[in-house]
Formats: sequence, structure tokens, C-alpha cells
Amino acid sequence: MKWEGERQSQNVEDRRGGGGGGFGGFGGRSVGIGTLVIALVGGAIFGVDPGTILSLLSGGGGPVPVQQAPRTEPANDPQTRFVRATLGSTEDAWTQLFASQGAQYQPATLVLFENATGTACGTGRSATGPFYCPADRQIYIDLGFFRLMEQRFQVAGEFAQAYVIAHEVGHHVQNLLGISDQVRQAQRSMSATEGNRLSVRLELQADCFAGIWANQRRHVIEPGDVEAAIAAATAIGDDALQRRSQGTVVPDSFTHGSSAQRVRWFTRGLESGSVEQCNTFQARQL
Repeated sequence: MKWEGERQSQNVEDRRGGGGGGFGGFGGRSVGIGTLVIALVGGAIFGVDPGTILSLLSGGGGPVPVQQAPRTEPANDPQTRFVRATLGSTEDAWTQLFASQGAQYQPATLVLFENATGTACGTGRSATGPFYCPADRQIYIDLGFFRLMEQRFQVAGEFAQAYVIAHEVGHHVQNLLGISDQVRQAQRSMSATEGNRLSVRLELQADCFAGIWANQRRHVIEPGDVEAAIAAATAIGDDALQRRSQGTVVPDSFTHGSSAQRVRWFTRGLESGSVEQCNTFQARQL
């Protein structure tokens, strides 16, 4: 992935090395790749109770105020520059797409942290993996997650990491469009199984939105990049994670979609570059 020389986003806050401020209970619902890692892999590596995810998926009260650490400028090491360039590329892509519909894109802030930090959705922990908090419109990432991707799932490469960021930005786009709100409201009157099925559609749409970003960035894609992103989507499919952690697959507990579904929707976004093609909620077959 050719990212050197690309515009670097200024919407990155670095909380590493200085603590994360105070913490509150979860009031908004955080969504993202990390949620399925928590729910399905569990204590062996990430050590988070899957019940936490179920409570997040069911929605809840308004956001809980938290004390945030002072905003600091991000470090200038290669990985941080890569994150800033990737976020900048998502901003450029979605700014153009929103403008084509007569709307203005409002970028998310990406927060780099270590171990734990305060968010408007409550305590964000490294164990969660990358996640998006709709209550404060911020993406939270401990960059150690990328090492875990390589060690745990044998998924390496900068484009695979960029796919993770683009997926979380996809949740931000859903929030701006009001999709996330509609899903949370619908889930309140559903059973856990029905709510999970709706969560799958939400997550697959975020994968498709990540594919749209990749479509807009074809000039930086190098041989093997798309394959790396597909490998990441495959490795973190619900069926693959359940098979790895418990030896069996329970489709009713899926919250993010199977490996095949995640690859299919990322590829649809990549090939079409069209938001209309990412309507997972009306798709008869995922």
C-alpha cells in the first residue's frame, strides 16, 4: 500500500503514555471489529465477558460524561503516520461521496490509546480491539491490536490494517446517516437472536463501506493488498472465530457475519464504489 506522501489527517488524538482520563459506565453503544473478538474469542487472549457485548448491542440510556485526557499531538513514528494517512484517505473519500449527494461529511476523531481510556460509551479497553463510539463520534484504537492480528490470525500487511480503520469509519458514516440509531431502536423490541441478526447487517454494511473506501483508493493499492484485506475479513468472521475458540459454530449468536459474508460485502463495495449497493438491510441473501 503506497501511503507515503498522502495527506495526513489532523483528526487524530494521541492518549498513549498519559493515561486516559476518568471512566464511566457504558451509556452509548460502541460498535466495531473489536466487538466480535470480545464476544467470541473471550478470555483466552482478550479476557472480556461476552455479556458486555450483549448489553451494548441492546442499547441503553444516554451517554455518560467522562473526564478526558488533554488532547495531545500524535507521535511521528511510521505507524502513527500510517494511521493518520489512512484516516485522511477515508476523509477524502467520504467527503467526495457526501458532496456528490449535496451533503457535508463530518469527520470522526481517531483516538490512539494504551490499555484503557475514557469514552462517551464508557471505559474503552485494549481488549476490545478497535471500536467506534457513536455517542462521541470517535474511533478508538490501541495499535497493539495490529500485532494481535498478525500473531493470532496470521493476517499481516498495512492494507489489512487500513481495512480495520476503514471499517470503523464505516460505522461513523452509519451514525451520520442515522442508520445506527434506527438499528438500536429496533433492537430494543427484539429478542437476542433477532437483535444479533440486525447487528450482522449493520456490520456487513460497514464492511461494504470499507470496500467503497478501497474503491476510491485504487491508486495506492499494490499487488496483494486486496488479498490481505480479504484475509482479514475471513479471519474475523463469526464462524471462523467460533470454530477457533469453541470448536463449533452457532449462527444464531453471530453479530458480525460469517467469513464468506464479510468478504462478499467488502468486495461488493470495492467493485461498485456505490453506497446504494451496500444496503444490507434490504438484501434477501447476505
